[in-house]
Amino acid sequence: MPEMTTGQAIKEALSLCLDSNDTTFMAGEDIGVYGGAFGVTDGLLEKYGEERIKDTPISEDVIAGLAVGAAITGSKPIVEMQFSDFIVNAMDPIVNQAAKLHFMYGGAVNVPMVVRGASGAGTGAAAQHSQSLESWFCHVPGLKVVTPSNPQNAYDLLLASFVDPNPIIFMEHKLIYKLKSDVNLGPMPSDSSALGKSKVVKEGSDITIASYSNMVNTVINATKDESLGKYSIEVIDLLTLSPLDSEKIIESVEKTKKLLVCQEAPASSSIGSTLISEVVSSRAFKALTQAPEILAGLHSPMPSAKHLETTVIPQEEDIVKKIKEMMSNE
Repeated sequence: MPEMTTGQAIKEALSLCLDSNDTTFMAGEDIGVYGGAFGVTDGLLEKYGEERIKDTPISEDVIAGLAVGAAITGSKPIVEMQFSDFIVNAMDPIVNQAAKLHFMYGGAVNVPMVVRGASGAGTGAAAQHSQSLESWFCHVPGLKVVTPSNPQNAYDLLLASFVDPNPIIFMEHKLIYKLKSDVNLGPMPSDSSALGKSKVVKEGSDITIASYSNMVNTVINATKDESLGKYSIEVIDLLTLSPLDSEKIIESVEKTKKLLVCQEAPASSSIGSTLISEVVSSRAFKALTQAPEILAGLHSPMPSAKHLETTVIPQEEDIVKKIKEMMSNE
């Protein structure tokens, strides 16, 4: 298996999508000549040409509208929002059109489009380029929301998103682009069954920690702290936020009897609050020995200064401290 970064793995997946379907094209700001804001699409213009790698005007509304129209007329577009914050400018075609047309036309049309966006903070890009807006789209029936955390699952999940007949919001955290690992460059899947499934990335029996996107990597690093050596910690990567695989979390909580959700986004009306609600409403409620907790980003616009940014986002030491607090409450 070749070793590659997440950015390179995504590019490999994009190439496979373009090779496998002649109707597939990509569109977005600076994805062609410039190679994308984070270099993910570098070289694709030279390989596939301007008809399939389309540099667009600075209009996210146009980009998303183009994708919707192409998708319902037989194409399989993949579009990039550059920064996921800019998806706000495309809410009408995504939320009012892409998410609803299959339903409104009685199933006569599908809208097989993938909307990629670089999400999250940690790069000093400040309040308008650092948001975690994934829960907005989980609230919309008809959309699927996918959040990879490393090179392998970014590759696998992008291919699964491509073969899915629904519109997909594919959130790529900026800090995972340079993560490097061996990647199995498998073939195009026959279906999208990989979506909607979470994964246990570390098995344990004392406490369950559920997370997603780059925060999974922060959690895994935190659990390696020597002061946590006496605890058996289970870590689950949600991978897909809509549909949410709450059943795997429920099964884990029945075993560990404790739940901590870690996320970069603020806690209010979030993935973590939804997950905790589903767990305490399930059969796992009787197994809990204490109230589930959520460790989330502060309810604040993201500052650009590094020392302030790290204050807003949960860090490894914050996770270590919270685990100790929960374990001491027994």
